[in-house]
Amino acid sequence: MIEALVSSLLNVFTYPTFPFLLIGILIGFVIGILPGIGGLVTLALMLPFTFGMKPVAAFAFLLGMLSVTATTGDLTSILFGIPGESITAATIVDGHPMAKKGEAGRAMAAALMSSLLGAITGAIVLAASIPVVVPLVLTFKSPEFFALALVGITFVVSLSGKSKLKGMLSAGLGFVLAMVGLDPQSGMPRYTMGIPQLWDGVGLVPVTVGLFAIPEVVDLWVKGTSIAERGSESLRGVWQGVKDTFIYWGITLRCSMIGTFIGIIPGLGAGVSQWVAYAHAVQSSADKSRFGMGDVRGVLGPGAANNSSLGGALIPTIAFGVPGSPTMAILLGAFLIQGLVPGPDMLTKHLDLTFAFVWLIVISNLITVALCFLFLNQLAKITCVRGALLIPGILLLVLLGGYAESKSILDMGITLLFGFIGLLMVYLDWPRPPLILGLVLGKLVERNFFISYQLHGSGFLFRPMVIVILLIGVAALFLPVLQAFLSKRLGLKEEVFVSKED
Repeated sequence: MIEALVSSLLNVFTYPTFPFLLIGILIGFVIGILPGIGGLVTLALMLPFTFGMKPVAAFAFLLGMLSVTATTGDLTSILFGIPGESITAATIVDGHPMAKKGEAGRAMAAALMSSLLGAITGAIVLAASIPVVVPLVLTFKSPEFFALALVGITFVVSLSGKSKLKGMLSAGLGFVLAMVGLDPQSGMPRYTMGIPQLWDGVGLVPVTVGLFAIPEVVDLWVKGTSIAERGSESLRGVWQGVKDTFIYWGITLRCSMIGTFIGIIPGLGAGVSQWVAYAHAVQSSADKSRFGMGDVRGVLGPGAANNSSLGGALIPTIAFGVPGSPTMAILLGAFLIQGLVPGPDMLTKHLDLTFAFVWLIVISNLITVALCFLFLNQLAKITCVRGALLIPGILLLVLLGGYAESKSILDMGITLLFGFIGLLMVYLDWPRPPLILGLVLGKLVERNFFISYQLHGSGFLFRPMVIVILLIGVAALFLPVLQAFLSKRLGLKEEVFVSKED
């Protein structure tokens, strides 16, 4: 294994593998910054170019592109409040408020460093845990996926801010939106209002872009100022973001592991892990009051989870040929093009190629982060440009983001509709992240519930793994309430003690 690890590293730096890696990184860099296009679409477009390439060069090209889209997507989310990727939407919640406070450099540096550490964590887990994870993945069936999705719903409490009721109603609206499309049981259109384009459901990207970006554009237009209301920080702020990653190393590491674990489980992916990681960052922090208003911990959690999930998603793809996400399903096509069969051969005959995946993820992220840091100060200065000059370009990016996912004019209309809904939610002080979480998890809950019930009846709720997962969810739901109760009791005791001393 050590010999394969070393030889695979040397292979990465040979010709033509390394040049193809750099080309992939360049494409991924641009795609990540442009909202809506996404790594999934680009991967599908780039797949035909791998015909005739050697396996290592082909995967260097594809993984180099895929590894950096989440990293650079965070920059767009922070600067403009528009998710460069659907998997970077959670970074907006605290990243964009930091940019508005003049801390864009700090937020971007924190996102980049946490992304790098997350990618390295995912790569290490990919290298070390393939033999260990085999029995774990095989134990997860539809009942376990249903239980995991239910546990995800408990994080609505963390994403709801001060009003838990508004958060639950917002998540409920997300669940309603998740029901639009073809019924998973009968295959009949449902709640589509006779519009064929809605048969595939309401797109996550148009909803996310509209919900978060358009209210920010309107706010920028009304105020007539730049994005940064206080003036952008100097290079010192960038170094503070780097230090924040290590000051809050516990959050960074735990969220990296969350992203890796969720990436391993087929069907969940980075779209879920970013919100779970953000919710964990909120729940595990003693002071929750700053979240949503520009807390760097709210940037570190999603940043780490997004990139670590790639290493996790590769594990079931390589070990079983079971794609952990739609992106991995396309990458599986690259295996077939190269004449490779995922499974035991990848752990024996092609072990050097498997280890090359590990190095490709690490090296591509190192190069991307280094490039981003070179231009970080210049990017941060965008937030000081007068809003009137930025608004037309931002609106173009918003509409492009809504259109790009399915090339549908209807999705542009959905973007504008949810822009209006987002404005209402901001005005009425309703939390927006629970709606996105409900939309993401709604389809998983419904599909896995029907499959589980048809196969096992109501008995699926009593499977040992399901019980364990549900107990974890209950603990996560009531832990914040218990913490608040204990801190209140301790505070009262301290007051009584002080009064007696007086």
